Amino acid sequence: MPLITDPDMLDQDVEVTINTTTFEFTLNEAGNLSSDGVTLQALYSFFKEEWKNDNSLIPFPFPMVAITPEQFEFVSGWKPATDATRKLIRTGGWREVAVGGDITMEFVGVITLGFIDPSHTAYFAFASDAEATYFTYPGPVNEMVQIFGDATNGDFDKRNETLTVYIREQGYTYQQMTTTLIGVNVLTNKVERFPLSEAVDLNISATDNDIETTAPYTSMGIEYFEEAQSKTIGGTPYNFGVVVSCAGATTTQIYEFIQYQLRQSTDIDTGLTSVIGLLADPLTTFVGNRLDTLFVDNPAGDGGGVFLDNFDSNFTNSLRLIDNTETYREYPFVSAGSINFNANLQNDTDAIYVMFFADPDGIPDSGDEYGSSGAIVVNDALDSPIQGAVAGAPSVSWDFDYDANTQGGRSAGTDADVVLVAIGLDNAQFVSATGVISRATGINFSLVAALERNYENPA
Repeated sequence: MPLITDPDMLDQDVEVTINTTTFEFTLNEAGNLSSDGVTLQALYSFFKEEWKNDNSLIPFPFPMVAITPEQFEFVSGWKPATDATRKLIRTGGWREVAVGGDITMEFVGVITLGFIDPSHTAYFAFASDAEATYFTYPGPVNEMVQIFGDATNGDFDKRNETLTVYIREQGYTYQQMTTTLIGVNVLTNKVERFPLSEAVDLNISATDNDIETTAPYTSMGIEYFEEAQSKTIGGTPYNFGVVVSCAGATTTQIYEFIQYQLRQSTDIDTGLTSVIGLLADPLTTFVGNRLDTLFVDNPAGDGGGVFLDNFDSNFTNSLRLIDNTETYREYPFVSAGSINFNANLQNDTDAIYVMFFADPDGIPDSGDEYGSSGAIVVNDALDSPIQGAVAGAPSVSWDFDYDANTQGGRSAGTDADVVLVAIGLDNAQFVSATGVISRATGINFSLVAALERNYENPA
């Protein structure tokens, strides 16, 4: 049955039971009334008609006062009999007023504007709440939220608090809206409308099980700091209040992990601060293919800038990180790629690899070119040499500070000619290959060593 807006769709002792002894009424999911409920205006209109036409009701005080079509009071001690009845009242806010005039309970009507999947359930929290409360019914919200209760009805007053309404479901975009953002500073017994919608999130492909059980997600974490954390971007330190440990993840994996954490009803902070995921501010958003961090309310206290640490370097150029001054910081362009090893190198437990500049300063016979004693090993974006043990790996990733590297007098921001070498003992012969590091990512080099047939060390 659809939402009832016509009082003629209500009948005494079918959809509505009126008790003149207790001054209570009950809404019954029967006849024309379903879980879609009835508007408060239709219920008020129904009571008017019943009090006018039913001689057994007219001796009793009328139960309601109308202020607007969406704002009412139940007066003279009249009230809904149960919370189940209250939840069937739609498109209205109300107060419940005792015989002496004291307010016993007060409710704001919450309506969301925008698409919410019929199977998804929104939730809400007040500023002082330590946990989220889900609405009773899935789909777009049209439901009451209690904002005041006297000593026998909850003993709280949230009328001056900010109310936030959220929708967060796996595989969908998230949104939240506050009373502050819709221009409401004080909640009262009327309807407030919250723009709130969701859509399929094209940046999510991992399932919750993937994130709970597989790498790199299981090694990732979020920490909210009491003291600002200094992080260097492009040679300059900046302060951040939140740090996400990314365990070598791609931008998509980072986003998937964070969105998963933001749906948890438990503490998601790996540090000392308690941060409930469902109530935490969003940390990242995609703008095209670029992942931006967002300035957040840091419960630990020192700054809302969000830093991503130890991410996959191939995605360095696809990030913008907001610092504690609410300024976006970007890395200088970092070229990146991988070095691929053939089976002979992978199977050689002694195999090593090194990347050299062919001639960093471009001056022949200056002593820094490959093939001379002064040959310079290429440094990665963190100024560590690109070299190491193959250790059985089919490939290793590398990165390069294209815009800032000046090793050996090379000109920053220009392509770098390189020579890659590898050598093993029992399985792999010496091999070299040339390549060019350009202003790009996904640059792959291959080292294919011939099978070693003649090495022998009897000792």
